[in-house]
Amino acid sequence: MAARIVDGKAVAAEVRERVAAEVVDFEAERGRTPVLVTVIVGDDPASEVYVAGKHRACEQVGIRSSHHGLPAETTEQELLALVEKLNADQEVDGILVQLPVPAQIDPDRIIAAIDPGKDVDGLTPVNAGRLAQGMPGLVSCTPAGVMELLRHEGVELVGAEVVVVGRSKLVGVPVSRLLLAANATVTMCHSRTRDLADVCHRADVLVAAVGVPRLLGGDAIKPGAVVIDVGINRTDDGLVGDVDFEAAAEVASAITPVPGGVGPMTVAMLLVNTLAAARARV
Repeated sequence: MAARIVDGKAVAAEVRERVAAEVVDFEAERGRTPVLVTVIVGDDPASEVYVAGKHRACEQVGIRSSHHGLPAETTEQELLALVEKLNADQEVDGILVQLPVPAQIDPDRIIAAIDPGKDVDGLTPVNAGRLAQGMPGLVSCTPAGVMELLRHEGVELVGAEVVVVGRSKLVGVPVSRLLLAANATVTMCHSRTRDLADVCHRADVLVAAVGVPRLLGGDAIKPGAVVIDVGINRTDDGLVGDVDFEAAAEVASAITPVPGGVGPMTVAMLLVNTLAAARARV
């Protein structure tokens, strides 16, 4: 195996350590503690696990957090009313409505209702628009985590050819915007891209975020490329990424594992966003 393993757990730990120190400074300056509020509708087991991890991370860095667990039959209007209440609450800095939500609720409408200044997931149309326009705002946590990993690894993005596989508004689109802002040359691929492996093989940096287990094999990796695998797919073999890890690691210079790569960074960047949201509020 030739590739260096990019340890997302270690980088996330460094981010948490930095945030913890900054929270202490914030409390000294403002006389209060940043507050994150999470919301789950229904009893999706994966959502419960994810949100519990977010609360543990908050506790580790000194951010206060609270949770609203709503029944699965909650109406869209009831959830909107809670969001509006949290928007108006001067003690709340960050609001996170965990997706998915039950079928009777339009997730886009709920996300759009969150105060952009408290949108620590970076998913509101306002924050997405700010990112598209190159304006400051809260950035979606997973794409921000990808950029943090690349910075940590010292990857030179200026003029680099980067291929992003996946065009979701959660990862593919925002990470492409961030890479463009870093002066990379970005190609975005998707399910209808012709000769996908050939396109990927041009990349100095390959970001896979499409949600298909082991979609990209060793033939899709340019020798010496950096591979960031955002995919988390449950299979009979356990959790695997969108990239065939063993095959890619024989060709790449650096690669993120699944699990333990991008995943820990998502939670770490949520903490960064919560502190940033708290700082931005008067």
